[in-house]
Amino acid sequence: MQAQAPDRDERAAGERDGRPGGGPGPAPGGPGAVGRRPAPGEEPEPRRGRPRSAAAERAILDAVVELLEAGEPLAALSIERIARTAGVGKATIYRRWAGKEELFVDVLRAIEPPEPEVSGTGGLGDLRVLLESIRTRGLAQRSSALLHNVFAQMKSHPKLWNEYQCTVIAPRHLAMVAAVRRAVEAGELRDDTDVELMDDLFLGPMLVRTIHRPDAPLPEDLADRVIALAIEGLAPRRAAAGPDQGANQG
Repeated sequence: MQAQAPDRDERAAGERDGRPGGGPGPAPGGPGAVGRRPAPGEEPEPRRGRPRSAAAERAILDAVVELLEAGEPLAALSIERIARTAGVGKATIYRRWAGKEELFVDVLRAIEPPEPEVSGTGGLGDLRVLLESIRTRGLAQRSSALLHNVFAQMKSHPKLWNEYQCTVIAPRHLAMVAAVRRAVEAGELRDDTDVELMDDLFLGPMLVRTIHRPDAPLPEDLADRVIALAIEGLAPRRAAAGPDQGANQG
């Protein structure tokens, strides 16, 4: 059976990926494959999706960043304009994203610092990792005019802001609350206080410094200092000293 020729979008993505004509590249590990061979005893890299699909998606994300860096406001970006800049058809975008909001959220994820990896079993240890990620994102927004401008514009687009809140902020909040709950279960925090309120006490100082006070310092030990200060009021209460102990101390 004769192989079907790649369509226009796939040819364009393939040419950006270094494959004239846009046909599929050589099979991973096959003749002509490009890439680092695994060292002895090293696990081979996992196979990824088809290169032409990955290349098309990367081209779309890059196109949005290119337009934003050129000064185009979010409101002026249409799927047609993005597709033209990326060199793909609109259908290629709609196969991956339901609309502009979902696409813009993925663009933000691509240019923001990556989400932190937590153990999922630790309490205060995982909490520290999550607080540190807020600090690094705050630093990124201060140093990146693109991130700063995009976030400023997002707040005037309720649908886009809601999408970001639901798909990015809400999972981060759940991860923070889960870490606080694990800290309570491990005896690192007191168990007679609302978990959500304790989460707010840890999160509040970071949000104030990264969002509401853009000139406030964000030192490397800020997460440790926030946790240490909060724990003074949230640490498990010690049992009250008995009469004998009190007499001995006197």
